[in-house]
Amino acid sequence: MSNVLVLIYPWENPGLYTSSFEVEKGDKVIVPLENGNELGIVADVDIAAKDEPAEKIVRIATARDVEAYEKHEAEKAELLEACREEIKTQELPMKLIDARGSLDGKQIIFVFTADGRVDFRELVKVMAKKFKRLIRMQQIGSRDEARKLGGYGICGRELCCVKFPGSIPSITTDMARVQQIAHRGTERISGLCGRLMCCLAYEAEQYKKLLEGMPELYSVVTTPEGKATVIEINAETQEVKVKTESGKYVVFKKEDFR
Repeated sequence: MSNVLVLIYPWENPGLYTSSFEVEKGDKVIVPLENGNELGIVADVDIAAKDEPAEKIVRIATARDVEAYEKHEAEKAELLEACREEIKTQELPMKLIDARGSLDGKQIIFVFTADGRVDFRELVKVMAKKFKRLIRMQQIGSRDEARKLGGYGICGRELCCVKFPGSIPSITTDMARVQQIAHRGTERISGLCGRLMCCLAYEAEQYKKLLEGMPELYSVVTTPEGKATVIEINAETQEVKVKTESGKYVVFKKEDFR
């Protein structure tokens, strides 16, 4: 038995499953979901996990499974166009992102983003009547939308949410503050999704450790030059720049404040 990551929907993280047979990255497999079996693509194999996944891969996808999957993918444009038209007609405050027909052909999932809750009950009724299938509406966040659409950040690299699959951590302004870049403004530290950049999480913990024992920015401290105000902190060099009461600028080491 081995643990395998399987990507089912492009707007969600890959799911962790166990496999009793050998699979390779890129293989199409059938996995169990709450509403029935679905086709997924193996994203990674031999994954180390503390707890054994509750669900197992059912089997390798057959030619018939792949044919059904491709058929539903081919109708995606029609589904999206029809739903977008109805959203426009009903003037609903939502943005349609994606659609997927279930493998058994009994259900359609419409994925959207919105600033708040949306009453889409009438939309569901219209779509169900038009396509004669069960309709499920799923709201996702802006980061999930960016992951699905893909792209490149201001660093010139592929978006972190795309390059590093898995759970997207909660990014906070405290991460920007501890790295002393919060003053740049939200536009400078926000990604394509409009939220704080995922890469802020990479070095936040290291900066917290480096800043331990160092005075707060703009705090008043006692130095060999007398009382002074902290105006700049360099976590990497462990240096603190202060302005004394006489207006003199001096740089001290972290240990000078112990």
